[in-house]
Amino acid sequence: MRLILTLNSKKEIILPLYYNEILQGLIYKNIEKSIAEEIHNRGFLFEKRNFKLFTFSRLIGKTKIEKSFFKIFTPSKLIISSPYNEMLQSLAENLIKWHELKLGNNTLYIESISIHYTPEIKETAFIRMLSPITIYSTLNTPDGRKKTYYYNPKEKEFSELIRENIIKKYIAFYRKTPLSKEFTIEPLKVTREDEKIVSYKGFIIKGWMGKYRLNGSKELLQLAYDGGIGAKNSQGFGCFEVEG
Repeated sequence: MRLILTLNSKKEIILPLYYNEILQGLIYKNIEKSIAEEIHNRGFLFEKRNFKLFTFSRLIGKTKIEKSFFKIFTPSKLIISSPYNEMLQSLAENLIKWHELKLGNNTLYIESISIHYTPEIKETAFIRMLSPITIYSTLNTPDGRKKTYYYNPKEKEFSELIRENIIKKYIAFYRKTPLSKEFTIEPLKVTREDEKIVSYKGFIIKGWMGKYRLNGSKELLQLAYDGGIGAKNSQGFGCFEVEG
């Protein structure tokens, strides 16, 4: 399920170049405390992994990049997606109560909140990223240090690691193994400009926008749509829209 927020303001929204943490904070702040703590502290477990199973888009609308900040013109939209419907219901109920919201130093007004239920997705889907997709491995360097390596969509490990990731999420959320583990992602229109480098709480994360083709079982594709594709979804990565 998805919430689509239409946000308005009397003037342009001014946000830092890396505003994922600000949007994430807005979401957690407006969920019932017990649900927020459950998601943040425990989430949905697979072995030692803790999946939050929600994702969100960038702010969608007309934007202008200045030297050290984004200028975003309203109305602007924010999409928040999760298979955990109770979380989204709580978020919608709490947002409706407020006449205005604070986003960083900006005062915003909620023009509308719409609920979109998960569409039926076929075994082949053409998607466009609404926030960057990222997947990575932690490697050991020769001197014993750990290094995070982020894959680009043209590397064969990109698709395989994303497949492994969505299977783990499925087991964590539904407490069962999917009937089919088929899942691939193929870049269709991804350019150098689609590579995005994001700073989140002092850590650098590399991800990719662009258009892709997904193939696989419907149950895995629908979970990817709801909960995000790839890693770090709750930090604002892996939200996409189906275009066909």
